[in-house]
Amino acid sequence: MTALCVMVLGTSSGAGKSWLTTALCRHFARQGLKVAPFKAQNMSNNARVVAGLPTAGGRAWGEIGSAQYFQALAARATPDVRMNPLLLKPEADTRSQVVLLGQAHPGLSAMPWRGRSEHVWPQIRQSLDELRAEHDVVVIEGAGSPAEINLHASDIVNMRVARHAQARCWLVTDIDRGGAFAHLYGTWALLPPEERRLFRGFVLNKFRGDASLLAPAPQMLQDLTGVPTVATVPMQRDHGLPEEDGVFDDRTHTAGTVRLTVAVVAYPRISNLDEFQALKNVPGVRLRWARSPADVADADWIVLPGSKHTSSDLAWLRAQGLDQAVVAHAERGGAVLGICGGLQMLGEALIDTEGVEAIAASNAPGLGLLPLVTAFARDKTVQPTRARLSVQAGPWAALNGVEAGGYEIHHGQTALHPAMVAQGARAHPVLPGLGWHNAAGNVLGVYLHGLFEDPAVVRALFGAAAPTLYAVFDRLADTLEAHTAPGALAQLVQP
Repeated sequence: MTALCVMVLGTSSGAGKSWLTTALCRHFARQGLKVAPFKAQNMSNNARVVAGLPTAGGRAWGEIGSAQYFQALAARATPDVRMNPLLLKPEADTRSQVVLLGQAHPGLSAMPWRGRSEHVWPQIRQSLDELRAEHDVVVIEGAGSPAEINLHASDIVNMRVARHAQARCWLVTDIDRGGAFAHLYGTWALLPPEERRLFRGFVLNKFRGDASLLAPAPQMLQDLTGVPTVATVPMQRDHGLPEEDGVFDDRTHTAGTVRLTVAVVAYPRISNLDEFQALKNVPGVRLRWARSPADVADADWIVLPGSKHTSSDLAWLRAQGLDQAVVAHAERGGAVLGICGGLQMLGEALIDTEGVEAIAASNAPGLGLLPLVTAFARDKTVQPTRARLSVQAGPWAALNGVEAGGYEIHHGQTALHPAMVAQGARAHPVLPGLGWHNAAGNVLGVYLHGLFEDPAVVRALFGAAAPTLYAVFDRLADTLEAHTAPGALAQLVQP
């Protein structure tokens, strides 16, 4: 049997495709169906390590967009690279690393955007067909808008996928922005008739107010298009799902009375920012995204997160004066945590002799808070990791002996700086070859992503537990079911 396909399209980025896809995955899984998510192409520096394709030596590890990873968990499925066969990881405004079926491909990265489509479509199509052969329902997420008519001829993520799968499509719009009915009608109207026929419903997302005041617009829209408005979903400011596509909520987050302020530096090429979602939900923790020295002035912790381009983000850090603010905070005994690219910044030097992060070879000084040196290599480390932490002193000592799980995605390889060690500089290993802290214990750097998603780490640091993702998935499905027209969800999967 070949799975039925349900597809979520949006009138724009940020309309609500990712959360709606996640909610549908959990809803159909709760109906006893075998469900898988799929997104042909994702552009995001938020990625997770998942099972790769079989190889001669076994099964390799690969990376997919975080949204599809969470959607797989919501679907109660094991995430694998076929669920997001093409991942674009922006390294600059006009350049992205191309990850195909979990593995970085320099040749594809160098190709023009339109020329790349025909090279990757066979793998995208095969991935979807394989998932359909193994499941009852595949819930597909589109990207941006399907009505970007300048890209329609080279499309591999929206209507080309919908046509191939003969998907039952819902189109979601952000009504809080205004102009929702025009967005819905305009998107529908710009598509050819054979694609319009795939639409089964319109969804109004992020609605605030009395839904009865929307009349008669939904009926007027249906008269024009033949497509009913199947759901009006209320604004969900704190739905609990990690942010997607590198776009985060700039509001300061606090759960309860503030006991600890955590400033996460939001440099331009920040990656894996979704791993900090758990901090938003810990009682007493205020999470702040920092872009200036003023944003870190009263922080208890400063976190340097992952980066898709460490050297340029470090240059940005210096241009904002944040380098001095971070160093001053550390010298006062304040807690500093560097994760992956952030760890690399904490060291003495970044060495890129092969031009991995730039067109030509380059070297750059780090912040000098740990006696480390990082060399960038073309081979990329992508793997899950689980290890016991060793932290002997300072504010991170609560982690000593905690067994933590997470994942690694990095080109850099970091080691102690030989000359500095010879001169007496010290850095204590936290994880074998993957993490170090200074003698005082207030500056900690690790390659391990996902620390704050590990319940043992959260309990050790905060003495509290954050809501699990599984509770978040159920809440999303509950919200969708409560605000969808009777029978509309069932109709999506009727033969």
